[in-house]
Formats: sequence, C-alpha cells, structure tokens
Amino acid sequence: MGPAGQNIGRGNCVISPAFDISSLHAFYAGGGTIAAIIEAVFARIVDIDDPGIFLHLADRKSLFEQAAALGTFDPTTKPLWGIPFAVKDNIDVAGMPTTASCPDYAYMPDTDATVVRLLKEAGALVIGKTNLDQFATGLVGVRTPYPVPRNAMDADLVPGGSSSGSAVATAQGIVSFALGTDTAGSGRIPAGLNNIVGMKPSLGALSTSGVIPACRTLDCVSIFALTVGDAWRVFEVAACHDAKDAYSKTIPANGFGQAPPVLTIGVPAKGDRLFFGDAVMEAAYDDALRMLTKLGHRLVEVPFGDFYKVANLLYEGAWVAERYAAVKDFFDAREVSFHPVTRGIYGGAKQLSAADAFKGLYALQALKQKVAPLIASVDLFCVPTAPTHYTRADLEAEPIRENSRLGTYTNFVNLLDMCGIAVPAGISSDGRPASVTLLTTSGRDGLTASLARDIHASSGLTLGATGWLQPKPNDTISVDEAGLIDIAVVGAHLSGMPLNAQLLALDSRFLRKARTSDCYRLYVLPGQMPAKPGLIRVPQATGGQIDVEIWQMTPAAFGQFVAAIPSPLSIGTLLLSDGTSTKGFLVEAAAVADATDITHYGGWRTYAAATV
Repeated sequence: MGPAGQNIGRGNCVISPAFDISSLHAFYAGGGTIAAIIEAVFARIVDIDDPGIFLHLADRKSLFEQAAALGTFDPTTKPLWGIPFAVKDNIDVAGMPTTASCPDYAYMPDTDATVVRLLKEAGALVIGKTNLDQFATGLVGVRTPYPVPRNAMDADLVPGGSSSGSAVATAQGIVSFALGTDTAGSGRIPAGLNNIVGMKPSLGALSTSGVIPACRTLDCVSIFALTVGDAWRVFEVAACHDAKDAYSKTIPANGFGQAPPVLTIGVPAKGDRLFFGDAVMEAAYDDALRMLTKLGHRLVEVPFGDFYKVANLLYEGAWVAERYAAVKDFFDAREVSFHPVTRGIYGGAKQLSAADAFKGLYALQALKQKVAPLIASVDLFCVPTAPTHYTRADLEAEPIRENSRLGTYTNFVNLLDMCGIAVPAGISSDGRPASVTLLTTSGRDGLTASLARDIHASSGLTLGATGWLQPKPNDTISVDEAGLIDIAVVGAHLSGMPLNAQLLALDSRFLRKARTSDCYRLYVLPGQMPAKPGLIRVPQATGGQIDVEIWQMTPAAFGQFVAAIPSPLSIGTLLLSDGTSTKGFLVEAAAVADATDITHYGGWRTYAAATV
C-alpha cells in the first residue's frame, strides 16, 4: 500500500488512489484525472483476470467522452463526479445489452433504468454489466451459463448471488460501487461473502423501472459499496419517487449520521439460531454481538421461529408463481434456454393454482400479525448475513438445499417490508469473511446505516479484497439537512429508554451527546409511568451540568412531538455547557415541590443505572 491509499503493487495495475468515494474525490481535487481512473479500472480488470465478473464492458473511448462531458470537478453539483460503478445485468443501461444471464433473452435497451439515469446525472460512470444467477433466482452466484465469478476473498467459496458479479467487482476494487437487486437476499449474501457493504433499501425507495422483475411486489435495487458512507451517498442520489414505477414510494434519504448511544437490538434467541453445524460462523456471530455490547447497545433475545416460517414462504405458492409470471411468455416458448436449476424452479410454478397463491398470502398475513409485536419491541435487529459458508463443490452436490440455507436470515425481509444492510464485522477463525445484517422497519434506512458504519469501523477491516484502509469516519458522515430542528432530551426519551421509540417513529436522528450549563437541577417526578425526570432552570452556578442527547427532526415532526408532551413537562430553550442553546425538555416549577433532587448524579441514565 502506497501513500494516501494508493495501490502500487497489483500486477498490471497502474498507480491510483483507493476507490472509496472520499479517496477518489480527494484525488480529483488534487488534480487527478478521470482518464487516469478509467485506465486504472481496465488495468485492474486485466490484473484480476476473472472472466465471470462482467458480461459486457463499456467502450473505453465512450467513457473518456462521458468524462470530458462532466466538465471541471464539481462534487457539489454532481456528488458522484467521476465515480466508476457497475450494473447487474438485469438492470437496463442504454446501449448495453440486457441478458439477465440468459443469452437467448438478450435485448438492447434504448433508455437507462431510472436508477442508472439518476446516478449518471450525478456524475457516475458505468463501467459495465455484471454476471448474476439467471433471472436473479438464487443466492449462490453459480446459476449462470457464463463463467462463474470467483469469490474475491476465497476462490473455493461461492461468490454469492444472485448479484455475484456486482459484489465481486466492488470487492476487487474494480469499481467504487455497484448496483444489484434484492428479492430474497441477493444484495446481502454476496456482500457478506466478499467482505463489502450490501445495502437493501426499503421497498420502493429506489425505482425498479427498467429492471427485469423476479418478484415484482418484493424486488428492490440494492447497492454494493466498499464503505457504508459510500452506500449512503449512492442511496441519497438514487432514492427518488418514480411515477413510471407503480411500486415506487417516497422514502426520504435521511437519518444517517451518529448512531444513538444506546439502541435496543433484537437478536435471534440462542435456541433459535441456525448455523447448520458451522461452529466457526456461530463464533463469529457471537464476536459481533460482543462488539455491539462494547459499543454500548442493549441486546434482547427474540424468538425467531415465525421469522423462519415467513422465510420459507418465499419459495412456495404465490411468490414462485410470481417469478414464473415475470417471464411466462419467454419460458413457455424457450424453456430450454434456462439454466437447469432455474428451469426446475420456474417449471414447478406452472403446477400452482390461484388457490395456492392465496393460501400463501393468507399465511403471510397471519405471520405478519404474529411478528409485529416482536419487531416493535426493538429498535432494530442484528442477524448473521449468512449462517454458513458453502464452497462451489458443496453446491455441485446440493444445489437446492444449500441455496435455501443461505437465505435463512434474508428470505423474510422483503416479505415483512423491512430495510437492511449487510456489513463486514470481522474475519472468522478459518480466515473467511464474517458479516452481520442490520434490519428494521421500512423508511428507517438511516438508522441501520448509522450503526453499520460503527460496526465496520470497529472491525478494523480493510476494504473488500483490496487491502485498502477504511477512510476516516468523519469522511463518511452526512451533512445535516437544512431546516431541521434540534431538540435536547434528558430522560425517558434518551436512546435505549422507554420513550425513545417516539423519536424514532418520527424519523428523528441522533446528533450528539451534550451537557447543560450549570444553571439546571434535575428531579425525579412523582407518579410518572414510565419514570421521568424534570429539568428546571435555577440561578447560574447553583445547579449542575446535566447529560442530554441532541436529536434532530423536521418541523412537522417537531410540532407533532411537542403537541403530545403532557403536563408538567414542556419544551423551552436550554443553555448548553459549550455556550450554545437548543430547544429541550423543561418542567413546571410546581411539579418539583415534593420531588427528589438527583442533580448530583449528573444525568438520568446514571441515576437509572444506580437505582436498578
């Protein structure tokens, strides 16, 4: 590794910076050219020598012309200026064939998929189209008539699918990020197996217009990246309502930044955890949970049997039929064109009836009702990305069972309308990548990304298979959105406390810890359920500095939040120890007449811990 993350020793690779977005933009700001990066991309492709990654490459001359059209370096107007990326070959790129890894299905699109267009408009450059499990059906990455991409970390392992080529291209440092799709885990499993980040956005956040459907009601475009911050930058650009997509939703890209100090994290109950005899992966997951505890979060074991039942529905009835419906005419006319395993899955769907589909829908609705209280009981979940590693030899022996097992912790996610992100958490004792996935309810992508960034930083891992160091954490934190309101919370609304869910439900974002000036006293309010403190202002230097958390919310959310605050609490202006002020909780003077003064504890969290 050379200075400033430069790669100076990978065979034919030319000297270039690391390919995370911050490093590339620093390179451009210092006078580096896109032409040099394009040359580095093609040199890496030659050096890595994996014919299974790309099904089509952009013309080098065309890339130079696109680079010239970007003009001078301007990351404000074009936040992805000069950033190379790859696109899974079930997503349209104008002028490049779309095959879905089925040569007989190939067509040449005239227009970009909406998500590709948005990324290009932000300055990103498409390097090529990547290999996949045919028609995005599989989690293994080997169901393709083309050469199978090599796992970037261990060539004996499957690369993961269905977005195999996109994950490997990112992990090898050929591109900064890549687009995949995710119906059953195709944006998470390959990320976990290749030591990179795999963001599965909330359903509808990214348009699927111009994407060949697998299960249209469940499909989403996913993002592979070297860092969580890079995945979020791409998400910010691509998250946009699309009137052409009937399943598109307006899901703002907000909430990414500092993770709340204390989150309640659901984990599968120990007796429910499935690793299929892989003690190494089980130990790696335990290590990740210890990391979360060390970061200050609270783990809660949750029964997981019903989540597994939801997962099993994905390859039964309604959703297998939906896969068949997506390509029915082509399958019925050209069944021989399909990969043997894929052909068996789609062919089986022809035997299903409408009654089978409704049976599945009814079963899902019943299970949703059962798991809803479990989902509501925690801020988010942390699960293994995959329960075990499988080699290519394993898949040759058991092509169906092993694929199904890889989906143990992924198949239920879209059926339950959750968002998630797979993040590297370490290297297991056998030298293979260890990854966890964070999951929560739709629209809270920023929360999972914020915690994922902390996990990745704590792991100390290098990026993918490149050996590049992680960029400094400050390089990946989003800038605060304009027009939002800061509010200081002091008691039951602190992270990890009983009423913090009210803030999260309003898409509030944790900003930082702080302390008040020494003109406040803190009391335990009598008769409150849950227990609450009251903060009251007193003359300067007659009180104490009290720990608070600063959260941020939209004006509309602030109004809704304040309207629900019961007497004797209120919102006023708090003075902080650094001389600034913010809106925050105060209490009426009459309420503390007979209350217990706990100012000497310095904060509600310390008091609560001392009186358990």
